[in-house]
Amino acid sequence: MPLQLTVKKIDGKPGQVYYPLQLNTIPKPTPGPGELLIRLRSCALNHRDLFIRQHLYPGISFEQPFLADGYGVVESTGPSVSPAASQLIGKPVLITPSRGWISSPDGPDDPNQPWTVIGSSQLTDAGTGQEYIVVPEVEAVPAPEHLSAAEGAALPLVGLTGWRALVTKAQAKPGQNILVTGIGGGVALQMLQFAVAMGCNVFVTSGNAEKIEKAKKMGAKGGVIYKEKDWDKQLMKQLPKDRPYLDAVVDGAGGDVVARSVKLLKSGGVISSYGMTVSPKMDWLMQAVLKNVELKGSTMGSRKEFEDMVAFVREKGIRPVVSKVVKGLDNLEGIDELFDEMREGKQFGKLVVLIDAKEDQDKISVEH
Repeated sequence: MPLQLTVKKIDGKPGQVYYPLQLNTIPKPTPGPGELLIRLRSCALNHRDLFIRQHLYPGISFEQPFLADGYGVVESTGPSVSPAASQLIGKPVLITPSRGWISSPDGPDDPNQPWTVIGSSQLTDAGTGQEYIVVPEVEAVPAPEHLSAAEGAALPLVGLTGWRALVTKAQAKPGQNILVTGIGGGVALQMLQFAVAMGCNVFVTSGNAEKIEKAKKMGAKGGVIYKEKDWDKQLMKQLPKDRPYLDAVVDGAGGDVVARSVKLLKSGGVISSYGMTVSPKMDWLMQAVLKNVELKGSTMGSRKEFEDMVAFVREKGIRPVVSKVVKGLDNLEGIDELFDEMREGKQFGKLVVLIDAKEDQDKISVEH
């Protein structure tokens, strides 16, 4: 019978507990009207999954399958699918990583309908830590042909989050100077790739000099170590003389990012915030008000933004960065090691599970 991965509930306080992984066997699902049956070939980890295991995320389900990133092959369809969906049999697709947000650029379309990221959620039975998944045909997008199974799983959640934060919110354009903080994480790396492909001048921050050098090899113009007290002054010296300011900062850390970047931003510049891993609060300075700086919150994105992002990846031939791959959904020890790397911040790129231990890795480029 097909395998499915969940988290197992044990006693413990939020932030102190660490839910173990649990492997289950389930019946093979059958697609209903307008649905696709997909055999998943790979899935990937996100920080959200680590927060779930620590009970630091709302609405956790211990019955629904774990993980939100998935790449698979359509095995069959239910009745009444569209002609386009019927042509997907035997072809690879990416699973949309959330439910309930169709197209509105402002936020989930209907405030009376629940929106959620998939995977261990009380609001949807969808999750990618399993061998088979049934989804409505609108929740699967044809995968770019140049991606391997591991690269495909590395794209959905970070790609969507990064696309909205960079494109919809920061409105990045060719020639602009963009600061991407915390390079090495999946979202930051994906935004680096997007912004470079757009023709932006990208600068990065990291706590690790080696990660900055890797980012430069990927097209970043420069970078600074955020642990150094004068990193903002160092960055100012790296900006081009004909455009000596930042157009936008795209940040997932929070903390003192406003205080450190406001002097670098142009009047009317944008700080696009997609997370606050350093602190759940950030100071908003009068200096930012006087410079007409815009602070924009950004969370995940719509199905329309997901489709636009995947189309851009296809057009530009972008290959998501894969940091490490383990084989087999039943390889709980190996999957736990991926979570250890995430907790320790060792990764440069995405941490991926090839669901089939025999999956071909010929096309995978892994960062070490």
